[in-house]
Amino acid sequence: MANTLLDRLDARLDSIDEFEREPVPEKELKGWRGFLGMYAGEHTAGTEFVIGALFVAHGVSAVDLIFGLIVGNLLAVLSWAFLCAPVAVKTKLTLYWQLNKICGGNLALLYNIVNAVMFCFLAGAMITVAATAVGLPFNIPMPGLDDWLPTSVGWVITVFAVGSVITIIAIAGYEYVARFANISFPWMLLVFLAAAIAVLPSLGVSTVSDFWPAAKDRIWTGVPVEGLTQFTFWHVMFFAWFANMAMHIGMSDMSILRFAEDWKMGFSSAAGMFFGHFLAWIASGILMAAAAGAVAPGVIAFNSAGIAGAICVVIAGWTTANPTIYRAGLAFQAVTPNWKRWKVTLFTGLLTSVIACFPALVMNLLDFVALYGLVLMPMGAVVFLDVMVFEKMNLLRNYAEKSGIKFNWAAGLTWFLTLAMCLFINLYFGIEIFFLGLPGWFIAVLLYIGFSYMFQKKLESWNEEQSFSKSENL
Repeated sequence: MANTLLDRLDARLDSIDEFEREPVPEKELKGWRGFLGMYAGEHTAGTEFVIGALFVAHGVSAVDLIFGLIVGNLLAVLSWAFLCAPVAVKTKLTLYWQLNKICGGNLALLYNIVNAVMFCFLAGAMITVAATAVGLPFNIPMPGLDDWLPTSVGWVITVFAVGSVITIIAIAGYEYVARFANISFPWMLLVFLAAAIAVLPSLGVSTVSDFWPAAKDRIWTGVPVEGLTQFTFWHVMFFAWFANMAMHIGMSDMSILRFAEDWKMGFSSAAGMFFGHFLAWIASGILMAAAAGAVAPGVIAFNSAGIAGAICVVIAGWTTANPTIYRAGLAFQAVTPNWKRWKVTLFTGLLTSVIACFPALVMNLLDFVALYGLVLMPMGAVVFLDVMVFEKMNLLRNYAEKSGIKFNWAAGLTWFLTLAMCLFINLYFGIEIFFLGLPGWFIAVLLYIGFSYMFQKKLESWNEEQSFSKSENL
């Protein structure tokens, strides 16, 4: 009986087709509604409680915050709309299988492992955030700013309980991930805003005219917490733009936008950027200022909005971790093509839950987000050039697939040298990691074009020599 039930479950899970190894067929393409809800839900997330609070801790001023968020989030939307979405709609493939065509199996294998592990770390941060709220009724000690290791057995159990729910939704596939976000988003945003409004009186705000003086003097004061660096307009702008660099410039959201009917659906990312990365970051900054030293998102939300706030943290963590584990599962699927997708996603969820047990990940979230975007960015430049530009430059597209090579050195050297040059700029010139994505992208573009001309010309010359040699022998 048990075997029969397991067989039926296995068959049901196998029937969920996410087209991870082939282009998405026309009949499976989605309209605006699913993308608006998914982006809004994913980017109105539990980590917004952390990021908005960290801006306060880094002493950004109110003026720098507002204008930095407006400009940075606008640039992020344009990156999704004009870089990632056109590539996704044209290929209808995941990033991971497109890379197989461009880079060859060996290089794509290396990249997919790095990509998947880094997404597991990101999803782990979401699970950690949700667990800070789930643990409240059980009086589980919450991690602090200096905690690196799990704080208790109860904390580990809570993390795995949250991770299991998120993994089940990711296993169900993109449609369920988007549906969950559509249902959750409107309520989450209202809780974010209601919680912020509720604590304003404790910051001396009783009328609308009181808000801006309090914002400048008591919330975003321009004075960082001791030991933290001072953030400026440029920090906020570049962080808002590059917080999701791996998704848009790095092309990981090809996994999502390959379901789009039209490239213009890349603009649906505005729902996430301006409801999540604008309003939610501002709201969480207000909550941080009123929290009197609390750092755990669940505690901050509960203190300001009660049970509704705690539940909001849980749901917000889920809506972000769901698509992130989905992306990571697709990356691991490319690494383990003989595994069934649901088993790969299950493994991904387990790995993510283990990572989530370590609270230091969340407490260093700003640096990690900047790092993982930077590491994945060069391959995004490679894919964009290969799909959208190379034919216009009389260069061969999908070079590895057409030449039969397993390692495209033009792409590999572009990835390695771009990161090496970014490290050099960081160490020698002292440029912070938040700012390296922009010069890094242009470095990657120039390197990939130059190496592609060199290697493709070399192959062309070799083919001509072989043809000449054969004709002489005849």
